[in-house]
Amino acid sequence: MIEHKSPEDIERMHVTGQFVGQVLAELGDLAAVGVNLLDLEHHARRRIKERGAESCYWDYEPSFGKGPFRNVVCLSVNDAVLHGLPHSYKLRDGDLLTMDMAVGIDGWAADSAHSVIVGTPAEEDLRLIEATEVALEAAIKVAQPGNKLGDISAAIGAVAAEYGYPVNLEFGGHGIGRTMHEDLHIPNDGRAGRGWKLRPGLTIAIEPWFAAGTNKIVFDPDGWTIRSADGSRTAHSEHTVAITETGPLVLTRRPQSNKGLEDRRESSATGR
Repeated sequence: MIEHKSPEDIERMHVTGQFVGQVLAELGDLAAVGVNLLDLEHHARRRIKERGAESCYWDYEPSFGKGPFRNVVCLSVNDAVLHGLPHSYKLRDGDLLTMDMAVGIDGWAADSAHSVIVGTPAEEDLRLIEATEVALEAAIKVAQPGNKLGDISAAIGAVAAEYGYPVNLEFGGHGIGRTMHEDLHIPNDGRAGRGWKLRPGLTIAIEPWFAAGTNKIVFDPDGWTIRSADGSRTAHSEHTVAITETGPLVLTRRPQSNKGLEDRRESSATGR
């Protein structure tokens, strides 16, 4: 069932989203050469506990995956892009790190992801991250009341095509609100003018992710970490967005940071 939230519900989700954005910004600033992924995981755990929040990932057990997820943040490095299982790995110069986090506060969830370069960036990696962030901004821009879900998918696919990256349709955006995953799947490519009509009160997670060389994926033996099938680099950007009478409202906007295209400029997509 698709639930349309009241303005009061959206404001509660905004509180959660601001916390998620803040913690992701902190993790991005902490990600440096020599830092262990487990240090980032433990920082996120501390912040969630301090806030009295609940991780949406802890004990998450979908049809894929090997047993319940027993971490609070997904940390994916280089060719890994989704559901990266935190483990003892010290970040190296030039690593491309994707951080994905979802929490609930007072019964309302928010979900966001952010890719950064550790140490010295390669131009091709910066371009890949830029593509996901430009695609996210384009998708947010068309998330207007009266438009269709396909307009969001088409906007993401158009940016991918412009940058020359293939698109995987197995994993994409989703509805969100009282739980991390609610009805509505939002593919990262599609046809404009098709699908569910966007109405005020709809809350969704929009999450373009691309691999540089393929649209095929493989799973690690851990049953969680998803990688590009050809070993090419990957990047992922995600925001929780509410459709309102006056347009899209980004609920997980991060405070300004030194890392990431989106953090260096305010999106022109919403004017918020």
